[in-house]
Parts: sequence; structure tokens; C-alpha cells
Amino acid sequence: MEQAEAMRLAVALSARALGTTSPNPPVGAVVLDRDGQVVGEGWTQPPGGPHAEVVALQAAGARAERGTVVVTLEPCRHTGRTGPCTQALLDAGVARVVVACADPTDQAGGGADVLRDAGVEVETGVLQDEVAQGPLEAWLTSRCTGRPFVTWKYAATLDGRSAAADGTSRWITSEPARADVHRLRGEVDAVLAGVGTVLKDDPLLDARPDPGHQPLRVVVDTRARTPLTAKCLAGDRPALVATGPLLDEPGYPSTVQLPLRDDHLDLAALLDHLQEVHGVVSVLLEGGPTLAGAFVAQQLVDRVVGYVAPALLGDGPHALGVAGAGTITAAHRLRLDDVTRVGDDVRLTMRRA
Repeated sequence: MEQAEAMRLAVALSARALGTTSPNPPVGAVVLDRDGQVVGEGWTQPPGGPHAEVVALQAAGARAERGTVVVTLEPCRHTGRTGPCTQALLDAGVARVVVACADPTDQAGGGADVLRDAGVEVETGVLQDEVAQGPLEAWLTSRCTGRPFVTWKYAATLDGRSAAADGTSRWITSEPARADVHRLRGEVDAVLAGVGTVLKDDPLLDARPDPGHQPLRVVVDTRARTPLTAKCLAGDRPALVATGPLLDEPGYPSTVQLPLRDDHLDLAALLDHLQEVHGVVSVLLEGGPTLAGAFVAQQLVDRVVGYVAPALLGDGPHALGVAGAGTITAAHRLRLDDVTRVGDDVRLTMRRA
């Protein structure tokens, strides 16, 4: 197998780890024997479990000796919950390691140099740009920004409506598009919605069918208006209500009181809390345009995924609402990266320009 093909296989393997590894990165690894045949595959296990390289090496066994390991992220060189992957590679006797992206952290980075110093041939930067916009994107970006990676998801008709004026249309997108949204939920650490959405729609904020893990459900509710009976607070799945300073304890299963900014919840403080306390690396922003507009205005959105339905409502609530900047010179510029048909709808994927 050619190394580019092996790297793309490693990327596909890393996607299986999405939503399960934070605060560790979702990494994929492939072991090729001396003849270039795939003899081991692996992806990062939940925190405390083995990293992708170790899983792949265990699958390969003795066939890894003098072989090649292709991995999406530079092997770590430090001891944390598990031992260093560099040592596992050396113990396996591999001759060559092919890496897509360097590890940007001071603690774990530098593994490539450790391997080279030990006599292992190392090639870095293979398909780097392609891999960096795959499953590793959220983790890599969060390490640069110092906060969780935020994806804003919205659904709209061609004329920008999120529902009919009379409230009869619960769904404006097709079933395949709604299934794709559940896939997104299953790949992130937390799903955020504003209290307005909770009061209007009473959403579950979970991923269905259950992928075996669920994101943290977060309600942004400055004045604690979320009913204790809200569906997103029910059951044993993790849920958090973020409020402003309150005199009385609202009685939610889990809550955090955060400072205000212009009489609204400080969203940067919320993201800091999610990262520091809950280990959140990636967030899916759902719900109404008011909360989305606040995130956009504070430059806290990294990616936008829009589902556009081939319909014209003519009237009804705006899907984008207050998210606009108001003038063309102040517009929040995005780079269109992908256009894909999903059922009857079109999915647009955009990133900050």
C-alpha cells in the first residue's frame, strides 16, 4: 500500500474515535510490514486507554518489526495516563514512521526527534493539510486558540426561514439531513442550545441512534428559566445549565454560574469552563439565531454547517436572525469548503476565512 493511501486509511480510522477521546486527540494509525502490506490498524481509545499507535502495534505483533507505521499525529514522547508512544514504536522495532501533523503541545510534541535520534526514519507533513481538516481539526484548532472548537449548525429554507409562520413545520429538512445532524452530535464533546430553544422545542440534545457515548448537553440560560422537567435534563446522560450570578440555587442536576457580559452570559467564560472542568474540545452550537449571533459577534465560531432545504416559505422566523454584522464591510467572512447533497437538501460546510 502506498503511504498516501495508508494515511487516508489512518484518517478513516481516527474518525471512529471522534467524541470519545477528549481531552486527547482522535488519532488513527496503520502498520505496514516490510512488504508494504497492512498488518495492524488502530485508533485512540478513551482516556486511560492505549493510543492509536499502540493499538495498531498490538494488532500487528511481530509483523511490525522493520515495518512502517503511518499515523495522523506525531507520536507522543511523554508519560501520562499511558506510556510514551515513541517507546512503544522503538520496542516494536519499526524502521520507519510516517506522520501527517506535528503535535503542537510542549508536553507531548517532539516525538519525531526522539525517534530520529534512536535511528528510526521519520517523514513528517504527509497529507498534512488534508489530515488537519479531518477528525483532528477540532483538537488542533483548540490547541491554537486555547478554547474548544465551535461548530454552528443551522437549517434553513432557500429564503432563510427556519420554520413556517404558523408553526406547522416542525422539520424543514429531509430525514437524511436530520440523520447527518445526529452524526455531528455523536462526534462532538458538547451540544449547546439557548434557553429560548429549550422553552420552544424542548429538545433532547442527544445523538440518535445512540453511538455508545453521548455529548454533554449544555443550556445557556442567563436567568435560569429552564424547567426542571426539560427533556435535555432528563435521564443519566450528562447535562449542564450555564447561568449568570443567581441568589437562589435553581435545583438543576448540574449548573455553573458565570459572569455576565453586556447583561448576557460571558460565552468565552463558558467555553473556558467547558474545557477546564469537563475536558471539552469540540462544541456543536444548535438552537436559535440569538445565541448563534452572540457567538459570531464574539468571534467564537470556527466552522459553520448549514443545511439548506429546497423550499420557499415566504414568511416565518429567520434561521440566521441577528447573526449578521449589519454592513458589508463588517461582514463575518467565511470560506466555503464543501457542498454536498444530503437527501433532498444541500449541506454547506464553511470555515473562518
